[in-house]
Amino acid sequence: MDKLLQYTDSYFFRLKNFWESPLNHKLISSVLVFTFVVSVTLSFFVIEGWVQLGHFTSYFKNPFFAVEVAFTLLLIAELFSLIIVLPRSVAKSVGKQFELLSLIFLRNGFKEFSHIGNDYLWKDIEAKVEGMMMYAIGALGIFAIMGFVYKFQKHIKLTDIEKDQAKFVSMKRLLAILLLAGFLAIGLTDVYTLITDGVYHHSFHLFYSLLIFSDIIIVLIALRYTLNYYKIFRYSSFVLATILIRIALSAEAHYNVAIGVASALFVLLLTIAYNYFLRDVPQRKLEKDH
Repeated sequence: MDKLLQYTDSYFFRLKNFWESPLNHKLISSVLVFTFVVSVTLSFFVIEGWVQLGHFTSYFKNPFFAVEVAFTLLLIAELFSLIIVLPRSVAKSVGKQFELLSLIFLRNGFKEFSHIGNDYLWKDIEAKVEGMMMYAIGALGIFAIMGFVYKFQKHIKLTDIEKDQAKFVSMKRLLAILLLAGFLAIGLTDVYTLITDGVYHHSFHLFYSLLIFSDIIIVLIALRYTLNYYKIFRYSSFVLATILIRIALSAEAHYNVAIGVASALFVLLLTIAYNYFLRDVPQRKLEKDH
């Protein structure tokens, strides 16, 4: 087991260094800009009747579809960032999940806008504008709540035994590698469906299902090193927050926003309560990452 953890640690660090490098940031930005420009150009060609794109023609008849394409790619990049963050801190990982949910709500808002068309008659767009406003308010609510969570959040090591702490983090890196494999499998399946059927399922909900299982595994691994009630409760509550996010992704419009914002408030209240019980913990034990 130790040999496996050493190998996965080495692989994870190489992956992390590449992903967080300035070169990769520029590459991601370039890909997003290029994709957006190409999508807008294709929309123009399709609208003018110069080209036909088979399954995709109906999508590109709306020029604002390019915004949805660009945001989808941005979300995929953020999902990858979530995998990289997971070993650093469970709390930061959950925060990243809510960041993704807020971006998904923004994407849904743009998606509603792409269905409006070009006439802008209020009787035809009333429902779409209502959906846009709900998603915008939901995204803003999560953005504000998570800002307070990050402001109040404190971290403490799972265990004071350095060897056990290092092994716990290594196991989370191994779990991150397995999550990456699942992420790639889901992505390849979605691409295959897109090519064959012309439908992109953007299986964010399926990836969050994987996150639920990974969070549960982290809680079970943590039991090897501590039985402290407050720590186990906090980790278990993070699992519940992930489950609520997963439900929000599958819920009907408006309910999904309410569930998403309520789950973010749950994490905020958890953070405040946990910090209250940290008052008696010596400051030397507090850590930025765990």
